Amino acid sequence: MIILHSKEAFKSFRQNLAKDQITVGFVPTMGALHNGHLELVKKAKDSTRVVIVSIFVNPTQFNNPSDFSNYPKTLEKDLELLRAMAVDCVFVPDNQEIYTHQPKLKMDFGDLERVLEGSFRPGHFNGVGIVVSKLLNIVKPHKAFFGQKDLQQVAVIKRLVEDLSFDVEIEVVPTVREEDGLALSSRNLRLGKEDRIKSLILYKALTFSKTELLAGRDWLEVRNVVEKMFAAQQGVELEYYELVHTSEMKILDCLVPGVPVSICTAAYVGEVRLIDNISVLD
Repeated sequence: MIILHSKEAFKSFRQNLAKDQITVGFVPTMGALHNGHLELVKKAKDSTRVVIVSIFVNPTQFNNPSDFSNYPKTLEKDLELLRAMAVDCVFVPDNQEIYTHQPKLKMDFGDLERVLEGSFRPGHFNGVGIVVSKLLNIVKPHKAFFGQKDLQQVAVIKRLVEDLSFDVEIEVVPTVREEDGLALSSRNLRLGKEDRIKSLILYKALTFSKTELLAGRDWLEVRNVVEKMFAAQQGVELEYYELVHTSEMKILDCLVPGVPVSICTAAYVGEVRLIDNISVLD
């Protein structure tokens, strides 16, 4: 496994792959890897000859400085996991390598960023769009792999790729969960024992809501029940709980025949902010 830290070194590596017309799969990460990331790597290995993983904690997508400073950093463990997965190359740039100067460009993803994460984390998707653009331009993959857990981010990246004509195929991999249903997230490392138990309310609420909706219950009634569930759970603060059009992220008030629908949520469990979603209609 090759570990590269500079754009110049990576450029030389990538040029050699291009000469041999080798298909490249790319998994961008912020480190603190878990089985969800490894599932992305597995999917990349299944469909491309060379797999490249990046590890870069992107400061421009954090609207909360303490969230950035507290983000878990486990580089040596990450590299061991990737080596065991037989990843071909890991790109580990520092901040100066990615941002030689403070970006002046501002990206606006329209309605996609006016709701949910975009509403509660101003500037978040601008930071995501800039760093993903930079990484796609550096890595030049044929396919890039992202997790369904970050459903709104996936929608933003798909729009970015379409609107700017990036020559890459975006593949979305289903959310990987613990046995008890908690969606895998690097932020889970920050959960204490009690908060880890409390965090299960997210998955419990999502599965309850899906069952009720498919049984014909009114969405507003379902959401009202869920909001009471969260209010009764001490140490958990619900931020949003919405029914949305899966690809367009438009907020809905009912199921629409023929329209892909998901439920998205975010909540603070103690000081840790978690997000999750579930597909109701494909």
